[in-house]
Amino acid sequence: MKARGRPPSREARQKALLAAHDILIEEGFGRLTVEAVSLRSGVGKPTIYRNWANASELAMAALMVDADSEILSDNRPLSEALQAQMRTIVTAFATTRGRQIALTLAASDPESEMTKAFRNRVILSSRENGRRLMIAAHERSEIEWPQNIEVLLDMIYAPVFYRLLVGHLPLDAEFARQVAEESMKLFRGGLAG
Repeated sequence: MKARGRPPSREARQKALLAAHDILIEEGFGRLTVEAVSLRSGVGKPTIYRNWANASELAMAALMVDADSEILSDNRPLSEALQAQMRTIVTAFATTRGRQIALTLAASDPESEMTKAFRNRVILSSRENGRRLMIAAHERSEIEWPQNIEVLLDMIYAPVFYRLLVGHLPLDAEFARQVAEESMKLFRGGLAG
């Protein structure tokens, strides 16, 4: 069955994301509502709901607004692209608002809208972007295709989200560099097939 209504335009999606990002940074997570984003962006609520299920999903997408454009249009070597992606994630959550969201997540019910939004819009989205980077690197014959891509993706992204949620050591550019560097060792260490 065909979906009703017009498909959301890329321009409307970008306007909504930027408005959500501004609200998130200026006013905080508690003030980010679909209504507020609609008012600020001029994008109708139905269009916003076609892209994001709720305000929590929109908030997570807004927090990571710079990630997709920088990462997916990238033809750099995999090691540099992974480092850029890690740096983008780390930078987003190193902000005051990012730290507040991380603290809220640590105390949230695993089935809450916010936790589900974080899982879908940050963790799973980051993994999928990483998969795309690996596909591109494989197509350039830069790497062999990993035997178990799911395990490899978990090994690459888990340290970032572990450090984010546990907070035992800093999230910074040096950590982003180290994660990317150690990840590349996995390709050389026999996980490729």
